[in-house]
Amino acid sequence: MDDLANDSAVRPLLSEARLIYAITVPLSTAIILANLVIILGISCNRQLYNTPNYFFLSLLVADLCTGVALPFIPWMGLNRPLSFSSCLLVHIFPNFLFLAFLFNLVIVHYERYMCIVSPLHYSSFWVHRRFPLVLLAVWAPPLLYASLPAFGWNNRAGPGWNGCCSLNDTGALGAPVNCSTVVAAVAAPVGSECCSYRRVFPNAFIYLEVYGLLAPAILSIAGMTGRVLWITRGQMKDICRLHRSVATRGGGQASEREQRLNLRYTRCVAAVSLTFLACWVPYIIYIHVCVAFLLSKETRGNSTTHIVLSCTGIGSMAVMPLVLGLANRQYTDPVRKLLHKLRDRWRRRQDSEDI
Repeated sequence: MDDLANDSAVRPLLSEARLIYAITVPLSTAIILANLVIILGISCNRQLYNTPNYFFLSLLVADLCTGVALPFIPWMGLNRPLSFSSCLLVHIFPNFLFLAFLFNLVIVHYERYMCIVSPLHYSSFWVHRRFPLVLLAVWAPPLLYASLPAFGWNNRAGPGWNGCCSLNDTGALGAPVNCSTVVAAVAAPVGSECCSYRRVFPNAFIYLEVYGLLAPAILSIAGMTGRVLWITRGQMKDICRLHRSVATRGGGQASEREQRLNLRYTRCVAAVSLTFLACWVPYIIYIHVCVAFLLSKETRGNSTTHIVLSCTGIGSMAVMPLVLGLANRQYTDPVRKLLHKLRDRWRRRQDSEDI
């Protein structure tokens, strides 16, 4: 009977694992390969050895690490028996990588924003003169904040942690959530405890991270992007005004140029809007669902919903640097040239075999 109970408990866990890896492994592989391609493109082009591209290279490294950690992130919302030190590691390290990725993304947007807003003073910008200090600032604070649970800001002493994934529905706020069903029936390893994100991250820690770090970062990126589009719109209007002023004859040509400029600007706005919606909206939904569940008194959640939302939310946000990188031909030229050489060599080999 015990074997039957264990078998029936293991099956749901296996289905959860299959769902996690089915979503995250292809997405993680694509993120890692695309980052390696862009990093290779920057490394092979000496013209790109400058401060803006160093910042972008730091962002790509953070995104690469996020892609590596992506298959492990959905497990953070599922309880399992682990020692407390191991539980801290599997929660703190992915959180650090994610925060470092977000800080790097903000500084990249800020550096490009200042290039548009103040082009005359761009070369003397303080970010360029203090590059090592800025680079330290986008990696050290995420590490310090993510490590706070290891220094004592955790909920280890909270109620409801006797045994892992208890099946009682007491309704206590500190009770485990989204239990992996295998631990309810299979004995946990000796020395292990119930590992839950609620045990590692207190509510105050989660609220501070969401509304003190994540929300301001996302709003700042959206604000800088909107400001750049607004400045671009003003510059485009100035160009159209100049075209009209110099077109003494053939006014239709100036009108045609204006239409092309307006069409290009419309395409730019549409591309930026779609990119923002595709990359940020799934993550924003995931964060708000997590906070709403945290505010509720429920002790159980739908593990499938959590898995899908976490995979799509974190994965879609990790695509943002790839969109910025692959859209720049300078980053992809070395790889494109390599592919052309391989294709030409393969064609020559095919031609020689036909002869």
